[in-house]
Amino acid sequence: MRRLAGGLCGALDCVRRSSRLGHKHTGPLMRILIAEDDAVLADGLSRSLRAGGYAVDVVGSGDAADTALVAQSFDLLILDVGLPRMSGLEVLKRMRARNSTVPVLILTAADSVEQRVKGLDLGADDYMAKPFALSELEARVRALTRRAAGGAQTTIKHGPLTLDQVGHAAFLNDKMLDLSARELSLLEILLQRPGRLVSKEQLVDHMCSWGEEVSTNAIEVYVHRLRKKIETDAVRIVTVRGLGYYLERFADPAAEAAGNV
Repeated sequence: MRRLAGGLCGALDCVRRSSRLGHKHTGPLMRILIAEDDAVLADGLSRSLRAGGYAVDVVGSGDAADTALVAQSFDLLILDVGLPRMSGLEVLKRMRARNSTVPVLILTAADSVEQRVKGLDLGADDYMAKPFALSELEARVRALTRRAAGGAQTTIKHGPLTLDQVGHAAFLNDKMLDLSARELSLLEILLQRPGRLVSKEQLVDHMCSWGEEVSTNAIEVYVHRLRKKIETDAVRIVTVRGLGYYLERFADPAAEAAGNV
């Protein structure tokens, strides 16, 4: 688990600058419990989520998580599997036995199908293997809390392009695109700001990972790869030299013909 500490300064810089991206939570204040025994990781996650407008509590053991879940109502649980004094899976099992419907995002250092299936069978809603991109965790938190709030939109549409923020998949003309986690992250931030310039620095912040950093040169590579996979006559990523990128607003030909655009 300590391998997450590598490159931590870059990761915490991302946390401190994350509010620039406009991911403030605009609804009623939601409360998140982080159950994570790695104090450095837990601190970074709590800073990031508080910057996003959430109320956050942190515990470092399984028994403390179980006690907190009994005593307090939460809107989301971020649960490490390898907790001391009670495993994360046992915390989850007890929680569901109490008929709690709080969404659970599991974190684990072991990216095994068997463990993933076990967690989901016990009632987890989502799963992330360490090390992970901070931006992806933030996106999954937003999707889970929106879904828990009831019926909120979890997809972004842009002409023939659709991003499923819960399923972490993108579709072009209803065909699933083969995108890496970073390409999905890049696509999400562009889709959230159609027609608005996003600087390379903002993209670096958004795609910053625990354990490694993303350079501006790497951003150019990811943009190039994403272009090859999504660009059509209706979808185009525009480069503003020296400043950044934006996703060209989708123009509906039918609406234009009717004089509505």
